Amino acid sequence: MTRALTLDDLTLAGIALISGLLAGFLLRLLLRWLGKHASRTRWSGDDMIVDAVRTVIPWSAIIAGAASAAAVLPLTESVQHHVNQSLQVLLIFVVTVTAARVIAGLVRAVTNSRSGVAGSATIFVNITRILVLAIGFLVMLQTLGISIAPMLTALGVGGLAVALALQDTLANLFAGIHILASKTVQPGDYIKLSSGEEGYVEDINWRQTTVRALSNNLVVIPNGQLAKTNMTNFMRPEQELTILVQVGVGYDSDLEHVEEVTMEVIAEVMNDITGALPEHEPAIRFHTFGDSRIGFTVILGVGEFSDQFRIKHEFIKRLHKRYRQEGIRIPAPTRTVALHQGSLPHGAVPQGAVAIPQQRIPEGEPGEVPSTRLD
Repeated sequence: MTRALTLDDLTLAGIALISGLLAGFLLRLLLRWLGKHASRTRWSGDDMIVDAVRTVIPWSAIIAGAASAAAVLPLTESVQHHVNQSLQVLLIFVVTVTAARVIAGLVRAVTNSRSGVAGSATIFVNITRILVLAIGFLVMLQTLGISIAPMLTALGVGGLAVALALQDTLANLFAGIHILASKTVQPGDYIKLSSGEEGYVEDINWRQTTVRALSNNLVVIPNGQLAKTNMTNFMRPEQELTILVQVGVGYDSDLEHVEEVTMEVIAEVMNDITGALPEHEPAIRFHTFGDSRIGFTVILGVGEFSDQFRIKHEFIKRLHKRYRQEGIRIPAPTRTVALHQGSLPHGAVPQGAVAIPQQRIPEGEPGEVPSTRLD
């Protein structure tokens, strides 16, 4: 100390410290009130501004009060330097944490607006947060008088060893960045892999992609595997899609009447069922003379992948009911079996016939063959 500590010094220091705390508390209340009003506006920029200063300004007031209190006290030059340095580090820490939160929020908002979905791609958010925290940490070391040049050199040399040890992790990281940057897959898309996994993409983080199946189970897929596998994205290039429903009618049916009735059922389903596209022009295409029926395909439009199951369900029910009312027959599969008698080589089967395992004739009933039902 340069001089003795007096009661006036303690009083002034206490007043400065209490003033800083009181100012921080009042500023906190003021910014909270501004935040409520900002949330009512349509512009989201004011929310981000208030969120950025809500933490920094009150803490700045408190740190300023503490610095004023330290300046009033008769401290030595060395102690005063350490106190000011500690307060500067505290302020840098508060600014860094706030900046990381705000910038990560901006990245999240931009990611969501560009992908057009409610889910978040946390890989960009996490990378941004880590970069901001790393920069703030280096600034704090520089403020404390610690040279960061040797540290950066050591990190560059050690980074090579870390990269070799974490090849799979880094491969998944860069694969996730590539997937999001190329926009082949975005959170909210419905995808199906060649290995059989399918569902809605919930999130793409630094290591893995989380997919929610229709059974509400989560499927975790490494980003590297997702980037290498064959994949069908049912949301790209557009969310709307067409579905095919296979139908068959008997040979004795009037195909013009069948087409007319089917189109009436399609129009009814398209207007009544949620998820259908009434503006989509349906189509009926006869394509096959089958074994027992004439097959045709009904082409319907749906708004989203999961809507197809509900639309198919209602369409098949209503079509079956209408066909029964109109007398249009949907035949069951049948097959004609021809049995031939005569001298043929042992085990040979005539052309067009079906081989039936031989059955033993019970004794006492010569010439009587047990009946066999062929469906």
